[in-house]
Amino acid sequence: MAQLIEMPKLSDTMTVGTVVKWHKSKGDPVSNGDILAEIETDKATMELENFEDGVILEIFVEAGLEAAIGSPLAVVGEAGEDISSLIPKEEDSAIVTSQESSDELGTPTEEVTIGVEPFSDEEIAPEEVDNHEQVTSGDPIISDSGSSRIIASPLAKKIALEKNIDLSNIAGSGPHGRIIKKDLDKENLRDVISSKPNFEPIENSHISAGILEQKQIPVSKMRSVIASRLLESKTTIPHFYLQKEINAQPLRLAREAINNKLAERSSGEGQKAPKISINDLVLKACAETNKWHPSINTSWEDKNIQFHGSVNLAFGVAIDDGLLTPVINHAEKLSLIELSAQAKTLINKARARKLSPDEMLGSTFTVTNLGMFGIDFFSGIINPPNAAILSVGASSQKPVAGTSNNIVMGETMMLGLSCDHRLVDGAIAAKFLLSLSENLENPSSMLV
Repeated sequence: MAQLIEMPKLSDTMTVGTVVKWHKSKGDPVSNGDILAEIETDKATMELENFEDGVILEIFVEAGLEAAIGSPLAVVGEAGEDISSLIPKEEDSAIVTSQESSDELGTPTEEVTIGVEPFSDEEIAPEEVDNHEQVTSGDPIISDSGSSRIIASPLAKKIALEKNIDLSNIAGSGPHGRIIKKDLDKENLRDVISSKPNFEPIENSHISAGILEQKQIPVSKMRSVIASRLLESKTTIPHFYLQKEINAQPLRLAREAINNKLAERSSGEGQKAPKISINDLVLKACAETNKWHPSINTSWEDKNIQFHGSVNLAFGVAIDDGLLTPVINHAEKLSLIELSAQAKTLINKARARKLSPDEMLGSTFTVTNLGMFGIDFFSGIINPPNAAILSVGASSQKPVAGTSNNIVMGETMMLGLSCDHRLVDGAIAAKFLLSLSENLENPSSMLV
């Protein structure tokens, strides 16, 4: 019996998904476990798995188009099977406009932070990713005399916005007159280009150094979620901030000793030695410290305070068009080597936009690190529903008091702790930060 393949809910904030690429075509045989398509959400690009044996009888949503959660994407069944009853009516079409998608994203709940990817001893290369056409939602440019509703694919709208094309003058060749990418090819445009100044499209989220250009780009789904979440955090959570300068030399020496030992161990086995970063040690210290200060590992739930049974560490990873916060679950149970391996895996997957929903949910504490940019100190914005976020600055050499009250060159690092005052009082936060500092200044104490 033929089965509908519907748009799944792949994240807690997802309301629509974009079909980036179909791996199967109409008429292709499929088996349980086959990957049918790649779906882009507001968080990542994920694979759509098939659970039925049969043949692709119909595909309702073309690559590059958006569809609402639960709407039909395709039909799998036996060859020649009647699927007329499964074909969606025009008014129930799976395809949604960019404006409809934006309206539904009004109250996103994605876990975000202002942090960036953590320190690492070597650059972690992202996985090889197919260079699929990226689609973003954005309103089309509409002429003064045009209609207020234009049917166009998200990719066509993106191109129109970048090239300042008036979509109201273009006849679409897609279903029901929908404007698609090929309608915006040069040979099809001719005189439809707007008379307004033509701004060059932005190739990525980075602006070339030393060049100032007047541009306007649509807000991506991810950026919209980040903006909403951080605004919610800053306006609804009573933040307070603590900071402490620590001796960073023991941390550096511990990392060097550990990496040397790992290299010796791996040389005899003919394998590439794993490397521990400063940030791995910071994550380990946070996991250990949260165990002894459970009031920090909490969430506000209106009439209740939720104490979490595990330490699930989130950390920020910067990508081209925004920021993701993967989560290391049950971090308090992991060894330093295990924690480091998970962090590196999550960084690679985040940069490749391949994180699963489970890898981005359930955080209880967040670490944000700008030390790699030479930033000495900053205060992070709390990542709801966490009670606190740790900000890590760069280690730097400076004169410090020696053991004999003499002045010597030392290494220091600034830590910042932003706390939700509904959950955490000043004394509790101070004790946590003191314990964390002791762990970082005496790394061996948390490795035994």
